[in-house]
Amino acid sequence: MSRTTVLGTRALNRATLARQLLLQRAALPAADAVAHLGGLQAQEPQEPFTGLWSRLRAFDPAELSDLLVRREVVRVHLMRRTVHLVTAADALAWRARHDAMLRQRTLATYRRELAGVDLGELAAAGREVLADGEPRSMAELARALAPRWPEPGPRPLGEILVAALLPVVQLPPRGLWRTKAGVRNVLLSTWLGREIDPLPQDATDPVGRAMARRYLAAYGPAASADLRAWCGLAGLPAAVAALRDELVGFRDERGRELLDLPDAPRPDPDTPAPVRFLPAFDNAVLGYHDRGRIIDDAHRSLSVAGERVVLVDGRVAATWRAAAGTVTVTPLRALTRPERAEVTEEGRALASFLSDGESDHVRIATRD
Repeated sequence: MSRTTVLGTRALNRATLARQLLLQRAALPAADAVAHLGGLQAQEPQEPFTGLWSRLRAFDPAELSDLLVRREVVRVHLMRRTVHLVTAADALAWRARHDAMLRQRTLATYRRELAGVDLGELAAAGREVLADGEPRSMAELARALAPRWPEPGPRPLGEILVAALLPVVQLPPRGLWRTKAGVRNVLLSTWLGREIDPLPQDATDPVGRAMARRYLAAYGPAASADLRAWCGLAGLPAAVAALRDELVGFRDERGRELLDLPDAPRPDPDTPAPVRFLPAFDNAVLGYHDRGRIIDDAHRSLSVAGERVVLVDGRVAATWRAAAGTVTVTPLRALTRPERAEVTEEGRALASFLSDGESDHVRIATRD
């Protein structure tokens, strides 16, 4: 019986950095990067720009804005019921597979308020309101339906409609570079000119299998629990099981089984890792159940609190914020002199990017 290769934390870290385009910046168009990453967490509208700047060579933010305007990428509720920036093709292919999860997670928040509401009737009524193609805010959609369903209240009614029952997209100018705009929703089918892909009538789950492959390409090696943590979907162990003959297996230091694509990059653990600034809620951190490959357990809460983080030697070692043209870095541990120099250099480049070249100021705060 052959022994399964054990991958240490540093080996997993370097694999993650390589898959996430964080070990070296990639010469990819923004659309290809969004597709490779399986989308970018976009609850905060400006964060995807920093995410791509940290991953791509000579990234121009206008490129991503143009993709939104040209309807090649869209802002939708998808993985984990959060807003993600995904390609139009992925939105159409994946939305139906996320439907049950989106409903369950929204109902978990508003089950009492929505008790007794026929969700099928509510969805049909919402579609009828949006059939005219006019963009509406969540509040406007809820107000249109409140006379028929007054009991839930506007927030629960609006949330279940735009985050679960109706496949909608958030329209530009929401999400454009250096632009503040409220959320206006239209049906995904209206915006993209075709209906979302229906789920197959059998139990083969081709969408689940395709998502599992895509996840491993951008996040592997990983466990089934990591895949679920990324997307929030149940039922994927069956999809993973169907792929086992295509995959290779490893173990982590805790003994968990990790699966991967055979030819995906797994760099030498001693490969140098450059400093990288990550945006809030970046999936390089959130995309795992076991985040120990990239962030210490003591700092795990930062990843769900919306803190922007700095990777030093591949791991979360500081937080950062930007204001008045200055990037301020707050270390989570003592930085060596070479590390401080590299953080400062990368921070200056980030400050210049965020200010359109008007400032390159960086401040490293004193640790408490």
